[in-house]
Amino acid sequence: MTDTPVSVLLVDDHAVVREGYRRLIERHPPLTIAAEAGSGEEAYLRYVELAPDVVVMDITLPGASGIQTLQHILQRDRDARVLIFTMHRDATFVEKALESGALGYVTKSSSPDLLVEAICAVYHRRQTLSPDVQTELAALRRSGSAAKNPLAALSAREFEILRMLVAAKSREDIADTLHISVKTVFNIHYQIKSKLGVSTDIELMHAARQLGLID
Repeated sequence: MTDTPVSVLLVDDHAVVREGYRRLIERHPPLTIAAEAGSGEEAYLRYVELAPDVVVMDITLPGASGIQTLQHILQRDRDARVLIFTMHRDATFVEKALESGALGYVTKSSSPDLLVEAICAVYHRRQTLSPDVQTELAALRRSGSAAKNPLAALSAREFEILRMLVAAKSREDIADTLHISVKTVFNIHYQIKSKLGVSTDIELMHAARQLGLID
């Protein structure tokens, strides 16, 4: 723990979930909830308005994902401290989040105390990963499959756009959400297919399913 007051921005698209974690966090002073947000866009606005000490954010959000929102916040403030708190434990998600600048990654299956400890660690700029995430990363690196996984070749931006494509977002919707041009989306879409070794969108969807991006 820490004796220094720590303000937290809690970002999750489910109000009931946020309420539960708000109560948990506020039972551990000096942690306090500065604000809540239900989307990436709202999270960015609350961050600009309040400059909280730590952002605790899910990956799966309406509109821009947590990874894209993380990138957006860090473009605004390179010193921002962000903890990803999500159900996704796959090592690829972890690597993309860390690559994008997250200081911590904790899954929602972790113990409540671990979340509190992770917030404090991120506040002190110490990287922190929940044990299940550490296990996933260690297994990936031991097997050497990280080099064989085509997703490892994608940049964080390409990974984000791939996730939106397989979620049936149009190029126009993606461009609007990510504040880029439709032409840029088209070019990145092509690069993604090239890196994954596919030539059509049907093949892209099949590859995404095999790689675990689609249930």
